[in-house]
Amino acid sequence: MVQVLSSRVLLRPSDPERSRAFYGEKLGLAIYREFGTGPERGTVYFLGGGFLEVSGRSAEPATGTLQLWLQVADAAAAHEELAARGVEVLRPPVQEPWGLIEMWIADPDGHRIVLTQVPADHPLRYRP
Repeated sequence: MVQVLSSRVLLRPSDPERSRAFYGEKLGLAIYREFGTGPERGTVYFLGGGFLEVSGRSAEPATGTLQLWLQVADAAAAHEELAARGVEVLRPPVQEPWGLIEMWIADPDGHRIVLTQVPADHPLRYRP
């Protein structure tokens, strides 16, 4: 079995500066490390139990094959904060039939991001 020690999602945006402004300023992700120089330099953000690296550049449009799932403590508070920062909310927080509270946003390239709140009484929080 492969022993995975760490992981990260690699994102090649069409406009790296715009994506850094979105992830760093609008979403407020903390920077883990930066490397390289110039507009296509790399920035790695903390992403809960993993990392998100924004580096390089892509001429290809975003597809639905990459989506980020970010768990937050309070989806309503996240909605209010992100809307105030100018983040376009694709769908405000809604309690899904499976019990999670989810809201959807997209990054500047159109990659969909779900912000999820796990309610206190949800089975994911059950600890026998």
